[in-house]
Amino acid sequence: MKIGIMASQISGHLLTVTGGTLYTSGGYNYRVFTANDNLVVSGGSVTMEILCIGGGGGTGASGNIPGAGGAGGISYHSGKSITGTKAVVIGAGGAAGSNGDNSSIDSIVSNGGGYGGIEPSAAGGTGGSGGAPGYSSTTRGSANQGNTGGATGYGNNSGLGGVTAIAVSGGGGGAGAQGGDGITTTGGRGGNGGAGLNTWSAWASATSTGVSGYYGGGGGGGSYQSGTASSGGAGGGGSGADDLTTSNTAGTANTGGGGGSGGKGASGGCYKAGGSGLVIVRYAV
Repeated sequence: MKIGIMASQISGHLLTVTGGTLYTSGGYNYRVFTANDNLVVSGGSVTMEILCIGGGGGTGASGNIPGAGGAGGISYHSGKSITGTKAVVIGAGGAAGSNGDNSSIDSIVSNGGGYGGIEPSAAGGTGGSGGAPGYSSTTRGSANQGNTGGATGYGNNSGLGGVTAIAVSGGGGGAGAQGGDGITTTGGRGGNGGAGLNTWSAWASATSTGVSGYYGGGGGGGSYQSGTASSGGAGGGGSGADDLTTSNTAGTANTGGGGGSGGKGASGGCYKAGGSGLVIVRYAV
């Protein structure tokens, strides 16, 4: 149930919490931050679970089949004591050729996803999850999301592309899985984006965030061949395009999803941005 932006009383004590948009479900308060704000705890301290997601990476910025963007890193803290005012920063999704921006709350930092490389062989960017390289590179984009501020970090490397019968780019890394490698045989396709995580599906349901319970999907790779589109990773990863007939898509806002790659002449253009990040805090009613 969405409550709105207001103070809340904590178990009868003279404690108040403000910031973000408040939802209440299943004995928990959830505060959702989709833009920069402050989380403020007055009159004491509150132990909170924290989910922090960086902005997704954009695709490569030039070429017909650029690499796909990696997902923003995800950080989760199972119980952090919060008192006073804590700045909340929401990372923007990266434009084509750029990493996503970092998201943060207190000392927890989730890195933006890596950008896709340009064709044919430029490396993808290192980020929370790695951005995929151009189609003929043999180096995966690397994930660099670590543990920060007591939170556990999640991120994965990208997939690889290739060229034999057709040229394809790999999928961007997702928070839950490495990006898929492209399939270069006739009838193949770009690599699917790495899957995000559905560990916090109850949070997604309570707050109407994420995509089908997932966050942090990598972007799908592009293909030179018509009729062979790839899928974005579960959790907001943009879909890849084939040569002519399908459109690639950007990462979904407030999921940290990576941008999906285009194919040669693809409808809608080859270059897409990643999705913006998200912060949610949860604590007992």
